[in-house]
Amino acid sequence: MSDIFSSRKRSQIMSNISGKNTKPEIIIRKITHRLGYRFRLHGKDLPGKPDIVFPKYKKVIFVNGCFWHGHIKCSRSKLPATRKKFWKDKIEGNKKRDKANKIKLKKLGWDYLVIWQCQIKQSNYEKIGIKVSAFLES
Repeated sequence: MSDIFSSRKRSQIMSNISGKNTKPEIIIRKITHRLGYRFRLHGKDLPGKPDIVFPKYKKVIFVNGCFWHGHIKCSRSKLPATRKKFWKDKIEGNKKRDKANKIKLKKLGWDYLVIWQCQIKQSNYEKIGIKVSAFLES
């Protein structure tokens, strides 16, 4: 099946996708804030520019989009039917960079938690809160 948009229109749509302050990220920030934790946003001085940074605990949270970060066995990470090689290379590059950034964080003495977009459902908010608390208090 071919794309319903022209390549120019598809490019415009994809370029408008933001990497910061996404809806999943905002939900995780609200959950974390309600738990009483205070944080910084988008750690520019840390590898991978983590979405949520807890300097007091030397811990960070990445809120990853399933498609962009290649979440394994997730329906949201299915590659588009067109330009498969381009998208495969793009997502594999993102995964490789994510792995390298996590290694760098560990070397700097920071711990990280990854929360995937598909895990963020209203029915899971309590579980996410428990997971975040356990991560920060460990």
